[in-house]
Amino acid sequence: MDWKYLFTSLEGRIGRQSYWMGVIAMTVITIIAALIDMVLGTAGENGYGIVSIIVALALIYPAIVLYAKRWHDRGKSGWWTLIGLVPIIGGIWMLVELGFLRGTDGENQYGPDPLRY
Repeated sequence: MDWKYLFTSLEGRIGRQSYWMGVIAMTVITIIAALIDMVLGTAGENGYGIVSIIVALALIYPAIVLYAKRWHDRGKSGWWTLIGLVPIIGGIWMLVELGFLRGTDGENQYGPDPLRY
């Protein structure tokens, strides 16, 4: 898997497997940051510390890239990521669309089918 492409380029499409691998990688990084905060004693009452905050800010762009490429695979603009800002329904919508539904078969306006390569 090309991790650099997965987290840095807004171009192209990714399938569900690549999407979930990216989500898992970011989750593991976030958990490690929280553990570092706990070991250093910098975690506050809410569980977040300086390391967790820095990591969360650093992961904003890779998350947007990951979502955009998955939306592209569904034949939609990466701007659909903004649906996540709608309370409750937005997060559920993104989970279903990006995590569980197949992408468009064959080539679409965002590139070739990632399952064919």
